[in-house]
Amino acid sequence: MSDRKFPIGPFLKQDNYSKEELENFIQNIEAAPEKYRQLVENLSEEELAKTYRDDSWNVRQLVHHVSDIQYLHYLRLKKALTEPENKETLLIDMNAWAATPDSLSAPVSDSLLAFEGVTKRYVFLARTLSEERLSISYYHPVRQIWFNQKDALAISNWHIHHHLGHLQWALGKA
Repeated sequence: MSDRKFPIGPFLKQDNYSKEELENFIQNIEAAPEKYRQLVENLSEEELAKTYRDDSWNVRQLVHHVSDIQYLHYLRLKKALTEPENKETLLIDMNAWAATPDSLSAPVSDSLLAFEGVTKRYVFLARTLSEERLSISYYHPVRQIWFNQKDALAISNWHIHHHLGHLQWALGKA
């Protein structure tokens, strides 16, 4: 795709997902930290400062963002499972988070470690979900839609690949 905002297209929520699709999402989520590590682990400061389009986050910010959002997805899953009466999801201001000092200058190796660790927990928990628990839903006020846990896994999978596309563009590897 030539759209620099959505390298894999925008997220499209389906009515339902098969067991095979869910397992594929989980496998992709599980494999993501290594893909990110291989792509960004040994980059120079100049490469970490590259962007994929005008006014976009740079490579460093993208790596920190993906790690932050993976943690957020894990927290949303745990919150939905443990507080099913709470129907509104946890939100953050992503642009404000991307502008904090750690997002602007911390080593990406820190976020790669965090991304790997939270992904292990997230994947472990996701694989334990029964059909009943997969149906627990919450409202996403920014997107103005309801997400069940199948949808949440789908968007988590999409998010990882969405920003992997951004990184590949920024680094000239698309």
